[in-house]
Order: sequence, then C-alpha cells, then structure tokens
Amino acid sequence: MRIGTARQDYMADEALFDTSTQRVWMGLFLLALVLYPFFANDYWLYLACLVAIHAASATGLNILTGYTGLVSLGQAAFMGLGAYTVAVLEQRYSTPFLFNLVMAGVVAMLGGILVGIPSLRVKGLYLAIVTIAASFIVHFVFGNLSFTGGSGGMTVPPPTMLGAALDTSFRIYWLIVPVTVLMVLGAANLFRTRVGRAFIAIRDRDISAEVLGIPLLRYKLLSFGLSSFYAGVAGGLWAYFFRVVTPESFPLIYSIFFLAAIIVGGMGSILGAILGAVFMTMVPEVLRIAVAWLPIEGDTLQYVSPVRTIVFGVLIVVFLIFEPQGLAEMWRRVRRFFHLWPFRT
Repeated sequence: MRIGTARQDYMADEALFDTSTQRVWMGLFLLALVLYPFFANDYWLYLACLVAIHAASATGLNILTGYTGLVSLGQAAFMGLGAYTVAVLEQRYSTPFLFNLVMAGVVAMLGGILVGIPSLRVKGLYLAIVTIAASFIVHFVFGNLSFTGGSGGMTVPPPTMLGAALDTSFRIYWLIVPVTVLMVLGAANLFRTRVGRAFIAIRDRDISAEVLGIPLLRYKLLSFGLSSFYAGVAGGLWAYFFRVVTPESFPLIYSIFFLAAIIVGGMGSILGAILGAVFMTMVPEVLRIAVAWLPIEGDTLQYVSPVRTIVFGVLIVVFLIFEPQGLAEMWRRVRRFFHLWPFRT
C-alpha cells in the first residue's frame, strides 16, 4: 500500500484532488478538451458532443442509482422533459439558451420529485417499475398534446452566443462540453458535502441512516430531483444538438442504455459514469467502422452488420462477469500499479 498519504485535517480529507499530480493531469485534460475541436473533423466532433451529453445524463443517474441505491429506468423520460422544455421556450419565446437549459433542468427535476414520492414505500425492482410507468406516461403526453407538436415533434432553432448561431458541430461543442464539465465537477463536489454523504448512507443501509437522523423521504426526493435535473439539462443539450425533438427520441431502451453505462463504468463513481458513457457511445461506432473495413459487399453485409450488436452485448456481459465494479475499478488498479512501481503489490 502507499505510504505518506495520511490526511491530517478535514480540508485534506474533503479535497477534490488528493495530489498535485492529479491536478496536473486534470489541467492537461481540460487543455486537451480546449484544443480538441481545432484538430478533429465534424464526425469526431459529433461523437465528442454525443459522449458529453451521455456523460451528463449518466452522471445524474449515478447520483440516484450508484450513490443513493434507487433504481430508475426513467432517465430518458426526464431527458425528454428537458428537451421539450427547450423546444417550447426556443420556438415560442426565444429566451436565452442558458435560461432554457436551467428551465429544462427545473421542469425535469419537478417530474423526478413527483416520480420519487413512492420511493419511501417501494425500492428495487418495484421502484424500477414505477419509473417505467412514468416513462410511458411522459411518452403519451409528448405524443398527444398540441403544444408539443404531437407525434410529429418540434424543431429547435440553434442557440445563439454573442450574435453567432451555434449551428455547426464546432460551435455547439463550446456549449455542450463546458456545460458537461461543470455538471460533472458539481457532482464530484456534491459527495464532499453532508448531502452527498447522506445519499451514500441511504444506499448502504437506509434504516440505519434513518436511525442516525437522516430524513429518508427528503433525501430520496432530493436525489431524484438532482438526477432528473441532470437528465433535463442533458435533454436540453440533446435538443440543441440534434435540432429536432419527437416522442420517439427518448424510448425506454435509451433509459436502459444509461443504466448499462453506469454498470459498465462503475456505480458509485463519477469517473465510472464518464467511462461508461464513453464505452456505450464509442464501442458501437468502433464496431461499425470495423465492419465497414471488412472486404464484404452486397447481401452478405446485411448478415454481418447485426454481429456488431451481438459483440457489443457480449462485451457488456464480459465486464459484468470479470469486472463487476466496472471500468473505474480497472482504472484505479492501473493507478495503484504505477503508484507502487517498481515495487510489487
């Protein structure tokens, strides 16, 4: 084990970065994010923006499921609430995009709190069923109300910054990625506070947490609200990115996508949500490119292409079997190796 890492005060214990090395790496990472759009083409900028949106939403779900222990399959529905909020505000009122994103989070948060009310009485699979029911209700609302455009959906004008429309991948990158970075840092800071530690106590043993004086309903609703707020903002970014919102944009399978992301990445870890979002977004693209490189033409390609989905599913199962704590644990293991190198653990 490492030596010389004893923390001698509360400030050191609550520090976001343990060492100066971590601060340097974080600085280099942020610098890479700044330089990335100047070297990437439109396709890789598109993927970077999509990964950022998924990372923001997965981080919100990790607050609820990974840190508080409340299973939800309604993340896509809350993203839809945020996306439609942005679409309505942009189309009808032309309000500033930052205001629209905040309102998208607030509307989704109110929906999440409403869905979270049964969480004091039910948990586990029963709570998952409640969130699935909420998803179907929200989907019905999206498709049948006049102000949401019905089944045809709504188009979203591009946001404007300093008089310039963010209508290209390069320009929208400067909205999506900074907002995601702020949201991830906010989530990381959350678990240095009393609220975040109350979430963890509820996850580990809710009855013991209540005995210690933690009001379960208040903190469970707060967790639902924060998770939904993140989903709503991510949905707003999604609406600005794709510029069209329909009821079919946020199906139940999208919620399963985010649940799989935090499982593969590592539940109860901010890094795990990010790595899971990257994995779930990028691996299908890598497999698609690999299939395109194969010397296959004509009708044979239509039989080979579904193999991508099978391989993707097998990779997820392999992670669950051989590394149930996810990609984040693999990264921590690599870090420990280099911390102790050249000595053996």
